[in-house]
Amino acid sequence: MAFVAQMLMTPKILATLPPAEQALYANIPMWVNIAFACAVFGGTIGSILLLLRKTLALPVLLVSVIGVVVQMYHSFFMIDSIEVYGPGGMIMPIMVLIIAVVLVFVANKAKNSSWLS
Repeated sequence: MAFVAQMLMTPKILATLPPAEQALYANIPMWVNIAFACAVFGGTIGSILLLLRKTLALPVLLVSVIGVVVQMYHSFFMIDSIEVYGPGGMIMPIMVLIIAVVLVFVANKAKNSSWLS
């Protein structure tokens, strides 16, 4: 939902945010949006493939993790979103990264255990 909300954010909606957040959203490069899409859709499709016990789950989930890392790199090192959101703003991104990595480990374990076809 966060991806859809960000992609559908209009200038009118952007104007309702605090000035510091407006600056963050106004200057997001296309490559960050592509990484965000890879993270979201890779995680969703990879999880579905994992539930369907397909070996394609592992590479798709790896794409998702790469997307998460690229997006987090931009957020925390290039634009310093911690300054805008504070230390509490790191909780959700860290949870997302942990879940993405755990899904890769589960998919790898499933592949090595021949649970996937």
